[in-house]
Formats: sequence, structure tokens, C-alpha cells
Amino acid sequence: MTPADRTKIARQFIEAIPFSKALEMTLEDIGEGRAVITMPYSEALIGDPRSGVIHGGAVSALMDTCGGAAVMSHPEAPIATATIDLRIDYMRAATPGQSIRAEASCYHVTRAVAFVRATAWDEDRENPVATATGAFTFQRAKP
Repeated sequence: MTPADRTKIARQFIEAIPFSKALEMTLEDIGEGRAVITMPYSEALIGDPRSGVIHGGAVSALMDTCGGAAVMSHPEAPIATATIDLRIDYMRAATPGQSIRAEASCYHVTRAVAFVRATAWDEDRENPVATATGAFTFQRAKP
């Protein structure tokens, strides 16, 4: 499977998830076990009406989707993945009105598990909104 094939499969993976569409996630970059996805600010995603801050669940969904996309684009060519474990550390509230960008990297794979690190930022690229580590299933094609 070529890198272009892996990228195509990973893009289809994201576009097939209705929740990703509902959150208006956009795949910005993908390949070789890494992915970048953005999500625009939306009043429909506000978790605190007084401050206008996006709900942590939306940030979590963005990071989870980005992690899965990074796994799907890994050079060892998985055919499917699912989240086994995802730990998210929220560093600060996202700034109301700003889109959020997640970047994920699949840094290690075993026979059946892929390990991912991810970070989410708003326009303040110095101070992350959240970081994550995760484990995903790593299903390979049968020879």
C-alpha cells in the first residue's frame, strides 16, 4: 500500500464519522503516522454559556479523531482502528471565538496496539488547550 493509499483511507475514515461532520472537523494534513485536524468555534459547542468556552467533550472528540487518523496513516498500513484508551489533560479553556487545531502522532505500534500523542491549540500556539495520550487497536490486513 502506497502512502497515497494510506492517506486516502485515513481521509475516508474521518469523513465517514457523522460526529466528525457534525463538529465540522477538517483534515488539514495527514501522512506517515501523523495527522492535523481543525474544528471551528461554534456556539452549538459551548459548554459554559457565561464564558462562551467550548465544551471539553468537543475538544476530546477532536483529539480522539485526530489520533485515530494518525494511526490509519501509519506506514505499517492498518485497515481499521478503534480507541482503546485516551487520557486527556486539559491545560486551559479554549479562547471563545477561536478554532481549535489538533496534531497527533502515532509514535509506536505493536502487533495489535498503536500508541499516540496529541496536542490541541487555539490561536495561542504557545500554550496548549489540551494534550492527550492514547492507545488504539491496530488491525492489519491478513496476508
